[in-house]
Amino acid sequence: MSSPITIKDIAKALNISASTVSRALKDHPDISRETKKAVNDLAAKLRYKPNAVALSLKNSRTNTIGVIVPELVHFFFSSVISGIEDVAYDAGYNVMVCQSNEMYSREIINTQALDSNRVEGALVSISKETHDFAHLLYLEENGIPLVFFDRAPEELDVDKVIIDDYKAAYNATTHLIETGCKRIAHLAAPQTLGIGIQRMAGYKKALEDHGITYREDWVIEADSFELAGDATRNLMHLPTPPDAIFAVNDMTAVGAMKTLQRMSIAVPQKVAIIGFSAGFFSDITTPTLSSVDQHGYEMGVEAAKLLLQRIETPVEGKHKTQYIDTHLVLRESTKRKN
Repeated sequence: MSSPITIKDIAKALNISASTVSRALKDHPDISRETKKAVNDLAAKLRYKPNAVALSLKNSRTNTIGVIVPELVHFFFSSVISGIEDVAYDAGYNVMVCQSNEMYSREIINTQALDSNRVEGALVSISKETHDFAHLLYLEENGIPLVFFDRAPEELDVDKVIIDDYKAAYNATTHLIETGCKRIAHLAAPQTLGIGIQRMAGYKKALEDHGITYREDWVIEADSFELAGDATRNLMHLPTPPDAIFAVNDMTAVGAMKTLQRMSIAVPQKVAIIGFSAGFFSDITTPTLSSVDQHGYEMGVEAAKLLLQRIETPVEGKHKTQYIDTHLVLRESTKRKN
């Protein structure tokens, strides 16, 4: 006995997504008349019948959205989650939060957990290890809207809420230059991540625009408190050490600052430091830390709003990129402008 025809079979035959087939069968207004006719004609020809059990489960709403973040302990991500929860709870949704712990394998497990719990949409910031997005796109293909935030795959046409990392890095580096710094090091994120690539590019462009030569020995991949320690020691033992450090995040900046202080190198008199995210750490260090404010809470709010929009009124094939503004929060770790 042959298996019953499914929505996926129709989607494959017509080379469209399963969610498009599902909406066409429901006469959804966003689906074109031509697509509806093609889907319904093929469904009739193949004698497709909806799975009554699956339909019953699908129509039983969970009012739950899922969130996958790289780290829960990171102040920025906890701020984003706060924004997401405020919007979701006000709209009558629960929030299921998963942590990939910066691992691709854990991210796959997280995705499976969201699918098993029948979330109605998912918000995702990818891990450092993630280069294949099939597990995430599986959600969208199965009618679960997906919105990326902060770390979003640059090569995919997907909904995303992000900052202009290039511009923010350019502004942070320019600030250091305008205060008189000439030898600016960069403690960078992995160059496999979009944020790492864009922040590096913004740093390089600021140097170029101000006539400062880019030096590879002043750039080290170090995006954590622990890695910052070794990186900073290596930088300060160079024949020509830097007089400023632009760090890819605040924890890296704090790690660099603590290392400099243990080496009896004054901040900002000898080496100025600027971080990225303007979390609560930046206000309690000595000296206090200058940083780029990413407005994590606002990013969470906007990402949740976009996801709920997609859940309530799906729009096929019209993905959106929304930018959250950033600004420099200047404190004691960078010099005053001349």
